[in-house]
Amino acid sequence: MAQVKALFQNLATLTILFLVLPINAAIVLASLFWNRLRRLVRPQTVVAANRKNILISGAKMTKALQLARCFHAAGHRVILIETHKYWLSGHRFSDAVSRFYTTPIPQYDPEAYIQALLDIVKKENIDVYVPVTSPVASYYESLAKPALSHYCEVFHFDADVTQMQDDKFAFSEKARAFGLSVPKSFKITNPEQVLNFDFSGETRKYILKSIPYDSVWRLDLTKLPCDTPEETAAFVRSLPISPEKPWIMQEFIPGKEFCTHSTVKNGELRLHCCAESSAFQVNYENVENPKILEWVRHFVGKLGITGQVSFDFIQAQDGTVYAIEYNPRAHSAITMFYNHPQVADAYLSEEPFTQPLQPLPNSKPTYWTYHELWRLTGIRSFAQLRTWIRNFLRGTDAVYKLDDPLPFLMLHHWQIPLLLFKNLRQLKGWTKIDFNIGKLVELGGD
Repeated sequence: MAQVKALFQNLATLTILFLVLPINAAIVLASLFWNRLRRLVRPQTVVAANRKNILISGAKMTKALQLARCFHAAGHRVILIETHKYWLSGHRFSDAVSRFYTTPIPQYDPEAYIQALLDIVKKENIDVYVPVTSPVASYYESLAKPALSHYCEVFHFDADVTQMQDDKFAFSEKARAFGLSVPKSFKITNPEQVLNFDFSGETRKYILKSIPYDSVWRLDLTKLPCDTPEETAAFVRSLPISPEKPWIMQEFIPGKEFCTHSTVKNGELRLHCCAESSAFQVNYENVENPKILEWVRHFVGKLGITGQVSFDFIQAQDGTVYAIEYNPRAHSAITMFYNHPQVADAYLSEEPFTQPLQPLPNSKPTYWTYHELWRLTGIRSFAQLRTWIRNFLRGTDAVYKLDDPLPFLMLHHWQIPLLLFKNLRQLKGWTKIDFNIGKLVELGGD
């Protein structure tokens, strides 16, 4: 039955993508033609005074494409890399990308991965390496840092810092030690710890989250305790909790949720954005929240780190902001900097920043068109449709760019279809397509 479902799922999706291909191809061809005419009239080649070779990983993801465009716009040369599985990255076709390479998967063969990075760094004379990592790969980029640092600057954290950041419980304890607000939390290595927990004295509910990243379970925000002890026991025992895969039981604080991206150099907050958040985040509109900004500035300043970090916050009804998660990697919210001319400076400049860069006032909210089209299937009223149209028209696609249109075509009609064909051959299903990250979200997937 599962194989039949997978067959239909993959075939139906491929058919839909094939049907809309002519529309997207026409848009992209028109864009290319317009760009050719414009460049004949007004050449726009920019070369930085101190041009650098920038290596960026995570080529399948939109945030890597965004960074590539920012560095390219500032006159630098960009080399993009991804693991062998995603050799089909549509972003490799961007005008911002000079060269593209693939590497072994780091968690399967760390030594081969580090050697592949070293080979690319030497061959391309890389000056700065900016990892744009998947959740699993963040730690392996830290392992590679000592070897790479002999040849280039690595804009990433040391291994001990990454481990702390990636461990939701360790992060919570560190922030608490800095005098910053975080929810009450407990590390869980056995379901019985939850079942034996006395919830009677608690004023708030709790939620369980896997400490190692899990692309499927992270969306489950079941509040504990459930209505009955039996329901609580059934839910908790259904989770893959073990000493090898610990979870965190975290106080659930009602309020408004936010996500952030921050670029930090030697503890100095250089680039920052904040947006309202949701479980499956595919829309970003900048929100100025001074309390969150100061929370982040204080935390990264105390650590004195260099790298890219992202936080999830809850702002309670009394205005207090609580950091509920911290990740040692770039956030897709960085797409809000699509029209900012100084992003490269946040990574490369040796001059201090008096204030962090934030999205420009005229920056439009970013979205992914195919995710927005999928939302149409959930519209049940004219009011909902009107809201959807307004949001669509006032925002901009995070991948499509008039002067760099090919990634939009190749993501949707090359990268994703080839992944679907692979699953079709294996009669393998998936839970959703994430065009932002450029992959099929699967149980037990990367």
